[in-house]
Amino acid sequence: MENVEDPYAGIPQAYRPVSDATPAENGERARSQNNEKGGSKRNLRYPDAPQALPVSVVDNHTHLDFLDGTVKVDPAQALDAAAAVGVKGLIQVGCDVESSQFAVKVANEFPNVLAAVAIHPNDAARLAERGELDNAIAQIEQLAADERVRAIGETGLDYFRTQPEGRGAQEESFREHLRMAVEQGKALQIHDRDAHEDVVRILKDSVLPEHVVFHCFSGDAQLAQICNDNGWYMSFSGTVTFKNSHDLRDALNLARPELLLVETDAPFLTPHPFRGRPNASYMIPYTARFMAETKDIDLAQFCAQIDANTREVYGEF
Repeated sequence: MENVEDPYAGIPQAYRPVSDATPAENGERARSQNNEKGGSKRNLRYPDAPQALPVSVVDNHTHLDFLDGTVKVDPAQALDAAAAVGVKGLIQVGCDVESSQFAVKVANEFPNVLAAVAIHPNDAARLAERGELDNAIAQIEQLAADERVRAIGETGLDYFRTQPEGRGAQEESFREHLRMAVEQGKALQIHDRDAHEDVVRILKDSVLPEHVVFHCFSGDAQLAQICNDNGWYMSFSGTVTFKNSHDLRDALNLARPELLLVETDAPFLTPHPFRGRPNASYMIPYTARFMAETKDIDLAQFCAQIDANTREVYGEF
């Protein structure tokens, strides 16, 4: 019988399509199969696995509970695929009560997972409109007491999706999460989209936890300098690799190495040249290599620095 070459040879086994796969159903969280702009269908094939990193790092922001396309991957499979390329652990991040409960559950099941819990700023505005924000924040505060929860987030401000009438609720929620992080001794993971000035204003007039992280850093060199001056961490995702991300690369060049982190925000923000396709923690090496090359730092040295920074922010697994 003639051997047929495996068309998915480079893709980790868990991320290969199967004949009986079906789209996310039964209320499962899933990324849209359409592009954000234009509505065209995305390429749902996962990219090939990259070359392993010389020193293992942690994906400090991901969403294992969000599915993409028709491939369903359980946490154990995702962790195995990541470990094979030098991604030794991850921070599972909550965006509402349900996903925060999932984050705590997974972090208690797997020794190489830690959790972050919060109400996403866009959800904060929607919950406030229904009179449910205070109760949701109270539930997050209970979840945050778990020892495996090492960060409050993602919280902050999002002026891209939320209209001006909802921004007061976002700020109220952000301040409550700040209080929570301080009182419980947790790091803070910030979601900041088109709201740099107000995020910085709120941080500067608040009591802050020891560690503040700008998740999916989206600012320019000016914001990077503010982070440098205040000792705030900058976590870069695949967006820094996009061809038009000149401001992000300027910020990366300016950022102090001891304040850098790396993330996927999977299944979103897949690095170039796979932009728009599904993302997963096993693709961290694409972004990490790009960051090291941009800063002209030896890759092993860069990864060791990232690993040390991650342990400084979140503690040991």
